[in-house]
Amino acid sequence: MAVNPRSLLDKIDDIPMMTQDRDYYEVLGVSRDATKADLKKSYRKLAVKFHPDTNPDDPEAEDRFKELGHAYEVLSDESKRAAYDRYGHAAFQQGGMGSARGGGGGGFHDPFDIFNQMFGGGGGGGGGIFEEMFGGGGGGQRRDTSGRSAGSDLRYDLEVTLEEAASGVEKELEIEKYESCDKCHAKGSEDDTGMTACSTCGGQGRVIASRGFFQVQQTCPTCRGAGGVIKNPCGACDGDGRVQKSGRMKINIPEGVDTGVRIRSGGKGDAGLRGGPSGDLYVVIHVADHDVFERDGDDLHCNVPLSFPKAALGGELKVPTLHGVASIKITPGTQTGTTFRLRSKGMPVLSSGGRKGDLLVHVEVEVPSKLNSEQKELLEQLSESMGEENSPMHESFFEKAKRFFAAE
Repeated sequence: MAVNPRSLLDKIDDIPMMTQDRDYYEVLGVSRDATKADLKKSYRKLAVKFHPDTNPDDPEAEDRFKELGHAYEVLSDESKRAAYDRYGHAAFQQGGMGSARGGGGGGFHDPFDIFNQMFGGGGGGGGGIFEEMFGGGGGGQRRDTSGRSAGSDLRYDLEVTLEEAASGVEKELEIEKYESCDKCHAKGSEDDTGMTACSTCGGQGRVIASRGFFQVQQTCPTCRGAGGVIKNPCGACDGDGRVQKSGRMKINIPEGVDTGVRIRSGGKGDAGLRGGPSGDLYVVIHVADHDVFERDGDDLHCNVPLSFPKAALGGELKVPTLHGVASIKITPGTQTGTTFRLRSKGMPVLSSGGRKGDLLVHVEVEVPSKLNSEQKELLEQLSESMGEENSPMHESFFEKAKRFFAAE
């Protein structure tokens, strides 16, 4: 680590005395090549662990806490760390590097100041960890003593059939949620007095608690953060201005929806607290599997059996669609796996103005499993008549096999 000598001398007066001889890296529980982020992370963890307020019965906790502060102040400063790495504790003692400009400089900063700066208790700066944990910076603003707050959003998982997803449908949902209290008309109070400012927190919704060397803010235990209390709470809703009810509502499912589509219904979620705005309802669609069709985006696939005679001779094949029956033309010699595409016979494309995907029909040639004596005789005659001359797949396979064995 390169260090400017002049810069180091300029800083040396700020390096304090240290009576403990324990290695600073050992104090912080880090290796000598630890990064600044490693140092900070370890110091935060250990400072909270050994803070005197969390160890009131341990007289050694404060000494340990101060030791951590001393170690962190040195190792978190690049120049001080360089001096410590080179000269150890002697760098900060009289007669050591500290005397390079006529004697050692002032003392360590108060380790409690270091702790407060890092965790948000110091003055001037933005909030730190403790402010995030206990509710924010000092002072605060007076809360709205009406106690209103927005209701929660709700999620409803709805299963629809493939046919319903294709054509669109209106569904009736049964939902249990918070609704405005009819008795108090969402005020939360039996009369018109409503809420008054909480005397404990003065309407701020938070109180300051002293923890020895530092202070934290936490939710007011009297008003539970609302900033006010209701003198005469409604007996039906216990002052919340809302009650939980089970109700029914209708919702339109547009054509073309697929699994995972979310439909938002504004203001249909939980009612707000004491007349606050309601949340939203999100209906999440799940399209059920179908016995005949398999969906792939906006296209549909289906497997249709094809009789052996029709596959050989050709003809017309009836196939199912979501909206009835369609016909496809089978050419003579059609093989298993042949795919026929029916344009615009698939699923509607969501919010596209009527555009649709395709239906892909995959034919599977059926081989008869039961034959009577007459049918067997006819097939044998057919086989003798055809031989292998009219079997393109058979011929192709054996041509490839001959080349393979010839190569051996």
